Amino acid sequence: MTDFNFWSPTYFAFGKGKEAQTGELVKRFGGRKALVHYGGKSAVASGLIERVKASLAASGVEFALLGGVQPNPRSTLVDEGVRIALSEGVDFLLAVGGGSAIDSAKAIAIGAANGGEWRRFYAGREVKVRPAIPAALPVGVVLTIAAAGSEGSTNSVINLEPQNLKRAAGGDILRPRFAVLNPELTASLPPFQTACGLADMFAHLCERYFSPTKDVSLTDNLCEAVMKTVIEESAKVMADPRDYQARANIMWAGTLAHNDICGAGRVQDWASHGIEHELSALYDCAHGAGLAVVMPAWMAYVHKKDDARFARFARNVFGVGRDDSDEAAALAGIAAFRKWLKGIGLPLTFAELGAREEDIPLLVKTLNLSGNTLGGFMPLTDKDVEAIYRLCL
Repeated sequence: MTDFNFWSPTYFAFGKGKEAQTGELVKRFGGRKALVHYGGKSAVASGLIERVKASLAASGVEFALLGGVQPNPRSTLVDEGVRIALSEGVDFLLAVGGGSAIDSAKAIAIGAANGGEWRRFYAGREVKVRPAIPAALPVGVVLTIAAAGSEGSTNSVINLEPQNLKRAAGGDILRPRFAVLNPELTASLPPFQTACGLADMFAHLCERYFSPTKDVSLTDNLCEAVMKTVIEESAKVMADPRDYQARANIMWAGTLAHNDICGAGRVQDWASHGIEHELSALYDCAHGAGLAVVMPAWMAYVHKKDDARFARFARNVFGVGRDDSDEAAALAGIAAFRKWLKGIGLPLTFAELGAREEDIPLLVKTLNLSGNTLGGFMPLTDKDVEAIYRLCL
């Protein structure tokens, strides 16, 4: 295990009807005027935005509104949010939605605390060390999609326009002050959106699990336990989207997958996320769907780096390959992963995703490794990345 620092100050209010506490929580964590940042139709049509507004008003918290967040959140809306926050004297960001709304709110929080400047903190793989964020307004969350884990994480990803480049910022300063997690709010999600969320949280665990760091049995076991839970609960929620207990387990799994409790003390990979970000930036596909295509291709390309690690994944997570050699078990585990993804309705190839082979050179170019490598498990060059994209065909 490597040395590490871990700080996770987010207060979680978990359970039925907990969104009624939103105003109280904003006030408790210092907010006097909040910018409520959300997506669109579903949050409004369900009455959630009205309930949040009523809770804020009841606690004496003023607020402004900014809807319109899209999947793969756009920089133009961040700019609009920063303008509103500065002109309205906002001192708190409240994201109502999933990872896109939260990531966008985090970017606005940076801009509002730094005189409107936020873009320079969002760096790609061409930068080995992200710029440190000196200040950010506090962020709170009312979560409606179990997926990205941004409700408890240090990260934010924004699609920078007009170039369509997905770039990330990170730091403990971006961890939300609180997150309201009511599993009931996820019950109406379409099956495909639920599946994309499951793939996203599973990928967050894999990015930590596939590590060159030795003697990390505790976090190995934590990753495996959460991955098994995601698999087990996915069957229940696909059979009955309104299964509250399945939704509850999935919602908490999404948080644990990305608040870094499963990644402390180990080198992490993140190659699959970097490779996928170019797909969702170019094609505007769902991030989880892109990961369903990229992750198995990445596994197929790198497993020989450490077949024993992939064999453990096969045996402990999917229960396959127990009597096989490590190499055979590794391949069986990758096949089982593909089968699970397909079983919950996700794409496995470029064609299913709507991606095109002729765009592969552009995808590699926009990833912009600039001579650097990608990934902590097996450092990848541009040629490696291109080969993985071709395995996605």
